[in-house]
Amino acid sequence: MGIEICGRIDKVNGKGLSYKEFVERYMEKNQPVVLTGLMDDWKACSDWVDENRQPNLGFFSTHFGKSRVQVADCSTREFTDQKRVEMSVSEFIDQWCKEPIQEHGLASDHGLTNKSVLYLKDWHFVKEYPNYTAYSTPHFVCDDWLNLYLDSYRMHRDSDSYQEKDEISCSDYRFVYMGAKGSWTPLHADVFRSYSWSANVCGKKQWFLLPPSQSHLVFDRNMKACIYNIFDDISEDLFPGFKKVSLIPYVQPLLLLSLEYIIFFHVHLFIIMQAAWLECTQEQNEIIFVPSGWYHQVHNLDDTVSINHNWFNSYNLCWVLDLMSRDYNEAKEYIEDIRDICDDFEGLCQRNLAANTGMNFYDFFIFLACFSLANLVVLDTLARDTENVAGSSSPMVQQLAQNLASIQKIALKMKFLECFSEDQGFVLDLEETHKDPNFSKLCYSLIQTCGSIHKQQISNFCTKAIATHDSRTSNVIQNFCDGVSSPEDLVKFIDTVLTKHTNLESPE
Repeated sequence: MGIEICGRIDKVNGKGLSYKEFVERYMEKNQPVVLTGLMDDWKACSDWVDENRQPNLGFFSTHFGKSRVQVADCSTREFTDQKRVEMSVSEFIDQWCKEPIQEHGLASDHGLTNKSVLYLKDWHFVKEYPNYTAYSTPHFVCDDWLNLYLDSYRMHRDSDSYQEKDEISCSDYRFVYMGAKGSWTPLHADVFRSYSWSANVCGKKQWFLLPPSQSHLVFDRNMKACIYNIFDDISEDLFPGFKKVSLIPYVQPLLLLSLEYIIFFHVHLFIIMQAAWLECTQEQNEIIFVPSGWYHQVHNLDDTVSINHNWFNSYNLCWVLDLMSRDYNEAKEYIEDIRDICDDFEGLCQRNLAANTGMNFYDFFIFLACFSLANLVVLDTLARDTENVAGSSSPMVQQLAQNLASIQKIALKMKFLECFSEDQGFVLDLEETHKDPNFSKLCYSLIQTCGSIHKQQISNFCTKAIATHDSRTSNVIQNFCDGVSSPEDLVKFIDTVLTKHTNLESPE
């Protein structure tokens, strides 16, 4: 083994854990955990698993066989990832069922070899089969701004790159994965530095995770290339930090300490050791929460089917902005030599950022502004609810205020970005957005999510008010008749919202 495991990940019975405890122990602290007891009523756990607790491949072929999916060849590296080919689910299952693969080989038209180990990844199952409810997202992880937004809007709406027919491939981050024993995923950190959760419908996975504070250890000298497989023979010349542990710099000073400091440093050394590689085996019907920025490599120990979501919310927006800032600086540096001859250098930087990261600063700004307006609508609706008067102490109201406060902090940081130094023409028209049926859908999803998190029934009044655009936000919107076109505008808008709800305060 090329790494030293310094700790294990907690396993907790989700039925005995409150949402507040989950936030305080794991989400706020950005710590991983495995949750049990949350998948008992999932349709997938019966339909997708046969009597021998194996993947029910016949069911997939019969019901979903025509779907076109991306399949990774785990035996072949292509650039920084595994080689991928497209095939139908039925074709994938036919290849999986060939025994033994080494003797019979694989279909040549897919460009696979007789040593290929196949792994179906990133299947947008929910979008493709909206009427088949395979599972219900656990309330611990349902505060999912990314997918709530993408159910109503596209993340990147640049007309130059907009593709009307590309609906399934880029419209959400809810996936199904299927792979035989021996399939695996190389070392990586998740898209947008989002949170992720992964539920094993059947099979067993082994996870190796490295916390963000240690992530520099898996990059090369120039902090450009990341290690592909932690069990390869890693060159110390190319990756000088890989075999190092953060414990080392603290050992020598420890020898010089007097005895009265030993207990103090013993505690800190334990923390340091816990910050190195963690490992866990995820069993069937268990859900793992992977926090932002944790690098991880995953191996299927059995034939496995899993459900995976990437998501972010108020607790990890800062991770998203940090990744985009680093990717932006790298993209700008790469083309800096053409700045003087480029008619729209900043626009080119933003297009490259969107291509490399999945969204650019303008996309992120519109996302934040739209979500701020949605929080306002839901706040106003709750305030007018005569059936169930929430009040400022309501957990739902407090969560909405927390959402706005977090967005405002990010907007304050975005004020200083170069791309917002001049008017770039990216405006969210609040009045038009508020009238948009897609926006009503977002607001409805947001209030339902809040209700699910806090186990509070949403009244008929709230549901009807949002569905019919019957909210009284006009006095706030009228203060921004020109729309929200900059982070500074967004900061002022949130101040106005929180001032309207007089018991709520904006962050310092």
